[in-house]
Amino acid sequence: MNPTPLLSVRWTDHVTGSRGHLVIDRLVRGVASGGLRMREGCTAEEVAGLARGMTMKEALHYDPSARYVPLGGAKGGIDCDPRSPEAYGVLVRYLRAMRPYVERFWTTGEDLGLTQDLVDRAAAEAGLVSSVQAVYPLLEDEAEARKRLADAFAIEVDGIGLDELVGGLGVAESVLVALDRAGRAYEGTRVSLQGLGTMGGATARFLARAGLRVVAVADVRGTIANPEGLDVEALLAARDAHGTVDRSALRPGDREEPRDAWLSADAEVLVPAAVSYAIDSVNQERITARWIAEAANMPILPEAEEALASRGVTVLPDVVVNSCTNAWWWWTLFGDIEADAGQAFDRVRQAMRTLVGGMLDRAEADGTSPRAAAHALVEERLPVIAERYGWY
Repeated sequence: MNPTPLLSVRWTDHVTGSRGHLVIDRLVRGVASGGLRMREGCTAEEVAGLARGMTMKEALHYDPSARYVPLGGAKGGIDCDPRSPEAYGVLVRYLRAMRPYVERFWTTGEDLGLTQDLVDRAAAEAGLVSSVQAVYPLLEDEAEARKRLADAFAIEVDGIGLDELVGGLGVAESVLVALDRAGRAYEGTRVSLQGLGTMGGATARFLARAGLRVVAVADVRGTIANPEGLDVEALLAARDAHGTVDRSALRPGDREEPRDAWLSADAEVLVPAAVSYAIDSVNQERITARWIAEAANMPILPEAEEALASRGVTVLPDVVVNSCTNAWWWWTLFGDIEADAGQAFDRVRQAMRTLVGGMLDRAEADGTSPRAAAHALVEERLPVIAERYGWY
């Protein structure tokens, strides 16, 4: 796969001086898919890496029997603190500047620092029909498809929106597949997470409901830990829009620790579900977990992953583990599933069992890492997609 992206756009906000980026890695059928993130320090290189990851995620979910045909990969990023009072104005002006790309080439949605509701509101203010309108010409019945997706976004399960749950379910299912293959019982398996936002929160819920014990959760204020297990549902109910937990909800046995304490928690499973580049060659030495599931995008630097592998730590890569939010959008919009939580959960579980199992089988057969196996699967699928649907 050519390492040079198809298109890179850099933007400067004339009001605040904030910088923004759009990278379209590839187009399939003339369209690319990938979320928009907002975080202080977001770089062009980061966005390019994320866009390449989206190309891979789309290819990995290719099913020739499905209505959903993979798109190309893209990503947007804004260097701005999403908690800043200026952040919403920056978001609107960014989308206004990127409007021609969103209208024709780039379908986007929430990512780190942004919620879908906020993206939708800013997109409307910027004069866009929808943040995914570029895909509308590919739909058989646009009105029906848009209604189906809107109905799906209106569904809540135990107080959390279906759109917030599907990605975390995919992460959780990836962990369960790895445990199953190792013959490890769910009961008694301990989990430590960085991040309790959309992805981290849903992951914590599904792992806890499967019987695993969540012993540590980190947010911007620090790590909350309890070796006997945290009350995940209480923490979810006490978090704000950015995933920060109100400490008044903590129980007597819960303790507050430094922000990076989640890394060295006494747990078998580690789930980085917040920022990119969280684990480097230095702090990886503190990790004692047996498995790491990359719920965030690019949370582990390559040199850290090599060191972890040498110590017998299995890294389940982001391009597989956190791919189901994106896939669920398209399964729903193209009509492979209806606006139904049961159908969505069944499809996610089935897809991840197949995808993660296939990746781990390939890694074992080739004597390589899960990430290398995922890349090999992508390289096999891309020529098929390119020949059948067009590739730019």
